[in-house]
Amino acid sequence: MVEWTDFERETIQKLFENMNYEEVGPAALSRCLVVYPWTQRYFGNFGNLYNAVAITTNPLIAKHGITILHGLDRAVKNMDNIKATYAELSVLHSEKLHVDPDNFRLLSDCLTIVLAARLGRAFTGDVQAAFQKFLAVVVSSLGKQYH
Repeated sequence: MVEWTDFERETIQKLFENMNYEEVGPAALSRCLVVYPWTQRYFGNFGNLYNAVAITTNPLIAKHGITILHGLDRAVKNMDNIKATYAELSVLHSEKLHVDPDNFRLLSDCLTIVLAARLGRAFTGDVQAAFQKFLAVVVSSLGKQYH
């Protein structure tokens, strides 16, 4: 079980309360698909992903980016039991979609970069540490089925 400090809980909740999902979600997923092009293989039915412009303007990518952030809402609301919260999603991604679990880490890195760029100086080392701890727990939980 993960132990959260009051600062970490408050920080995570504030980050998500103030996050513009319609901007951050699509930007994070697009960045992941551009920077790590092998991750595109899971989005073959999303249409044209041939270059950065096609990816960043693709409405299906934008929609899925928003969906991912709403999925993270579940973890924010269940910080004391993230593994159980994501049990079904872990099974879906491992057994049905066959997603490489390392892609969750790549996406979390891209989400951190996008958020840091938007928050600027407000994204302090302490804020980053709390956010990355949260994402590490989510990534571990999503990868649980693979172990």
